[in-house]
Amino acid sequence: MTKSCPPPSTSEPSREEQARALCLRLLTARARTRAELSAQLSKRGYPDDVRERVLDDAEFAEQWVQSRRAKAGKSKRALAAELHTKGVDNDVITAVLVGIDAGAERARAEELVRSKLRRETLGENADRVTRRLVGMLARRGYSQNLACEVVLGELAAERERRRV
Repeated sequence: MTKSCPPPSTSEPSREEQARALCLRLLTARARTRAELSAQLSKRGYPDDVRERVLDDAEFAEQWVQSRRAKAGKSKRALAAELHTKGVDNDVITAVLVGIDAGAERARAEELVRSKLRRETLGENADRVTRRLVGMLARRGYSQNLACEVVLGELAAERERRRV
């Protein structure tokens, strides 16, 4: 009895997918600069347009900001610092973060505090809860003034909700 081979794949990886895979392999060995990756892609015959799309910092930065903001609740300042650490150009960072205004920052901070407050008991340990919540926002890059305003406001609202 012979086994039949699976049918050959009809979808060959695109040049862009191949270039991304090469970059990932190179990056698993060690960290590399954008210029090093571009040189390796060029050496292997990838055209300029494929290299530009694969090494697009703006696309990376946009995805990074969306992910870190949604999942970790990072502030605009923290996101800028993370992108800067990753070597993203300042112009790209500014362009990606332009959509996050002060109102959006405050709204996200309020969401984070409300989600934590639901699990807290408010009693004699209100000062401890306040310190922990302000610290949580500070670790995510929110300013001390904003963190204190949001925490005190949300604590008052939570006490009122629990009173009713």
